[in-house]
Amino acid sequence: MTGERLIEMAWTFSLSAECGAAQAAADQFAKHFDDLSWVLSNGNQSQCHTAVFQDIEENWWCQVLPSGISEVGIDASDIAYQMTELGILLYQRLQSAPPFRYALVGVEADEFRSYSELIAEIPVTSFPGLVLAETVWRSLGTSTLFRPFSPGYVWHPYEGEVYKPLMVSPDLKNKLNELLVLI
Repeated sequence: MTGERLIEMAWTFSLSAECGAAQAAADQFAKHFDDLSWVLSNGNQSQCHTAVFQDIEENWWCQVLPSGISEVGIDASDIAYQMTELGILLYQRLQSAPPFRYALVGVEADEFRSYSELIAEIPVTSFPGLVLAETVWRSLGTSTLFRPFSPGYVWHPYEGEVYKPLMVSPDLKNKLNELLVLI
């Protein structure tokens, strides 16, 4: 790789919520989370910061970013545990959040689906942790995968974050590839 530089991408862990066509809704949602902090079971403190932005369909989003968490993805089991703990805390706070249309916690969850993409995906089964406003859920056909989350909302229950050693270890990938080579 002469003259080339490897660029390490940041993988953000966040809560992302689509709040509809009004920026005021996303701003109000952001206020509910901004500067909120927790002390985690490992003793580390995490503070939430928010970002409000508009997507290609001109709908407004709020991204809630907890601090003190890995930005390279889930490269160890303790990182998966810490992200899961933060995920549960974010979902607990989401239960009392101002109105939104749908939300998801996870790695690279920002703008995970535009509204038109979401409603085109029937059934919406690929997103454990997805929280939908009941109006959106009804428009999607009221999938039985969803359970009550809070008044006016349903969710496909969160399953936590997962450490997958084959995704992060070149050594293990090579060993697996050697195993898969047909003789």
